[in-house]
Formats: sequence, structure tokens, C-alpha cells
Amino acid sequence: MADSVPSLITILSLALEEIEMGSHVVCNVQKPHVVCIPYPAQGHINPMLKVAKLLHAKGFHVTFVNTIYNHKRLLRSRGPNALDGLPSFQFEAIPDGLPETEVDATQDIPTLCESTMNNCLTPFKELLRQINARKDVPPVSCIVSDGVMSFTLDAAEELGLPEVLFWTPSASGVMAYLHFYLFIEKGLFPFEDESCLTNEHLDTSIDWIPSMNNLKLKDIPTFIRTTNPNDIMVNFLVHETDQSKRASAIILNTFDDLDHDIIQAMQSILPPVYSIGPLHLLVNREIEEGTETERLGSNLWREETECLDWLDTKAQNSVVYVNFGSITVMTAKQLVEFAWGLAASRKEFLWVIRPDLVAGEEAVIPTEFLTETEGRRMLLSWCPQEKVLSHPAVGGFLTHNGWNSTLESISAGVPMVCWPFFAEQQTNAKYCCDEWGVGMEIGEDVKREEVEAVVRELMDGEKGKKLREKEEEWRRLAEKATEHPCGSSVVNFKTVVDKILLGGNQGLSYK
Repeated sequence: MADSVPSLITILSLALEEIEMGSHVVCNVQKPHVVCIPYPAQGHINPMLKVAKLLHAKGFHVTFVNTIYNHKRLLRSRGPNALDGLPSFQFEAIPDGLPETEVDATQDIPTLCESTMNNCLTPFKELLRQINARKDVPPVSCIVSDGVMSFTLDAAEELGLPEVLFWTPSASGVMAYLHFYLFIEKGLFPFEDESCLTNEHLDTSIDWIPSMNNLKLKDIPTFIRTTNPNDIMVNFLVHETDQSKRASAIILNTFDDLDHDIIQAMQSILPPVYSIGPLHLLVNREIEEGTETERLGSNLWREETECLDWLDTKAQNSVVYVNFGSITVMTAKQLVEFAWGLAASRKEFLWVIRPDLVAGEEAVIPTEFLTETEGRRMLLSWCPQEKVLSHPAVGGFLTHNGWNSTLESISAGVPMVCWPFFAEQQTNAKYCCDEWGVGMEIGEDVKREEVEAVVRELMDGEKGKKLREKEEEWRRLAEKATEHPCGSSVVNFKTVVDKILLGGNQGLSYK
């Protein structure tokens, strides 16, 4: 018995040394470590950062992985120390496989999709290896990846880690993508010739996607509108949706009341699907304003926050907010038509005009327009959109119907004028106008007279009043979904953490 005392003391001494050194083993017991990797475009990075912040608030060590291209853009837009992170929230970068460039614009989407699918697995696996070799952070215990970055599943399976896929489009958009393979089987893809791009063909009824009713071909994500059987995007999305079946779970930035039927239909196709949104409302409840975590930002363009001061001087529901998102491009003629339509509406407006908004050239606004609208408009290149939409002065939103913008508008109770550009934005516009009753659409071939009429109706007309009432109903339901402790999204998020990301491992702490 006496002989065992020194060895016991030795063991205790070594254990204390390990604790003082913050060893790998102790870290492993104390903290789960999630690697979050978004698809490298603004509309995907923003919601993924929100998921990362929420996990960080739950006690996870977070590694957030951008591409080198976007990592550099973030440093340019937010300052050289913007990605220093926190001891338990760190930023890393991997190459996207494309030639290096310093252009401050969203990369070509099909080219980027093809490159991430073919080139990112090896550097991602190497990054995980490097992280796991470090002694100052816990080893990686789970992965949350964008739904269209499914190469990460190979790495997760190799390391025996749970992986949650975050599909950032709308539930209806994801549901349509899940059935792209049927468009091929039914001979609806590829289109026979260019004449099929006309309304007559686009009015073809699509009545075989479960839980999605009254759809036409024009309401399906636009990637399907091609005569090329080898189209990168269609084949990419067929591949990525099929890969989703390998995930531990799927999360969506929506809430049950908004998309209940679609989510239920998804459950028979995919691993468990959880709605955990609106994410910005969850973040606002969980993360205190002004904290280090809250200040971690993801905008690739510099935010011009002075617009909030301008809005403070305006009457309630008096301002039209105009923003076509981070990817939409338009012709110079379309830009001018929007400009003169807004001018003729006589409404005050806040308009975000990105430097790369006009395809292939600089966005130039007519001088006469600036003179005409003096005193009732503010033009800027980027803004803190969530704060703008929730400002009481904003009464309407002219939008491209990207999902982040659409959900933020619904959550703020702001009705929409819908001008969808591409991808599942057409599907979102359809749901806004016909299913949820919160929007009115304008034609693709934009005319100033139509812009004027629709903006006036939205702000002052009977239809606008009805849209605003419906928006208020959805706003209350969005708030309810994110309320503690029993809101549907709160419960779903906790389930994802407890059952999937922690995987029942009681050695990992969870706040």
C-alpha cells in the first residue's frame, strides 16, 4: 500500500501540470469545437456567421473558414484586425481553387461552384489536420457546412465527426433543388431551344413537387432555364442535394409556421430537418449588443451606418428601402428605369447601389435624377440591412428576394415589391406574393411607370395596407418562434446541439 503513494502523488502532480498548461486533453473535455464553413458568397457567409455566434454562445470553440479571396475582402472592408477573432472564435482560410485576383466583387457563381466542388476538399482536410495538431485549442468535434459545400462530408466521415448541413436558401428553394433530378427525368431540362424562354413555355404547370402547389416553370429556380445539358449549375445542384442525404442533420433559416408543410415533406427525403430561424432574431436575443462576439462582422463591403441617422429624421413608414443584394446585376437601362420610377413616386427612399451593380460597367445615376430627388433620398453602396429594415421609418422594401432579405423583411413586418433576379429568388417572390401575402411583383423588363405605380400602391394604396397587415401577422409569428424557452426555433436549435453536434457526449460542456 505504501509503495502506491508516491505513484499516486506523481499522477496527481502530472494532472495538475496538464491543467495549468491548458493541455489538449483537458480542452477536449471542457469544450466542443465546431468548424463552420460557408459557401464563399455574401448571402451564405452572413447566416453562417450567425449560426457560429449562436454556437459560440452555447460554449463551443468556433473556427470559421472563409476562402482566401473573401478573407482578404473582409480585411479590406472591415479593417486589418477584423479577423483577429477571439481566443475561442477564430478565423481561418482555404484557397477556392480559382486564379487570384484583388477585384472587390462576387465571383462568377458557376465557376466558383465547380471550383469548390473539385478543389476544396484537400485544403480543408489539411486545415483540420493543422487544427487538430495544435495544443492551444480543443480538437475538432463537429462540422457545420453550407449545403452546397458537401465535399466537407468526406472529411467528416474520415474523422468520424457529426456534420450538419446548413442550406441557406428558402425551404421552398431547397425543395425545388431537391427535385431538379425529376426535371431531367421528365424531359423538362434542358430546354429544347431559346424559344422556350418565353412566357408561354414558362407557364407550364409544375404539380409534382410534394407540398408545393400552384407552381409554374417560371417559379422554379432559374438555373433550369438552359438549353445546355451539361449546365454547371443544374448538375452541381443535383449532385449537392443528393449528397445532403449523407449529413447528420439539415438546418434551415426559417420558422415552422412559415414553412411547416415543406419541412414536413423534406423529412421523408433528407436526414432530420430543423428550422432554426429567423437567425438574426435568435442572435439579437442571445448575443448582447456591443460584446466582442456581436462585433464580429461578415460584410464584404463597408457598411455606411450614417443612413440610420438619416432614417431617424423621417416619419414612420415613410421611406422606401431599395437593395438588390450582393449578387444581382442589372443593365444600365434597368438602373435608369428604377431611378426615374422612384423619382416619379414622390416618396423618400434609401437606395443601396453596389459599385458592381451594373453588369460590366460602373453604376452611373443621371445627374437630372439627383437634382429631381434632392432632399428626399439617400444613396449608398452598402448598409446594415437588418437595422434598416427594423427602423420604424421604413415602410416598404424593393428587393431581389434573396432569402436573407426576404426573411429579414418578413421579420420586420415590412411589405415588399419583388424583382427577383436569379436562382431561387423567383420561387421566393412567388411565395411572398401568392402564399404569404406580403409582396407584389414587378416585371423582369422593368419600366419606370410600373415602378412608380407599384411603389405608390405599396406605400399608400389599399393593396399596400393589406400587405402590411399580413406582414404584421408573420412578424409576430417570427418573434414567437425565437422566444425562450419554448419557441419552435429555440427548441430546434437546442435539439441540433444536444443530439447532433454534441452527439450525446457528456464529456463536452454545453451552456
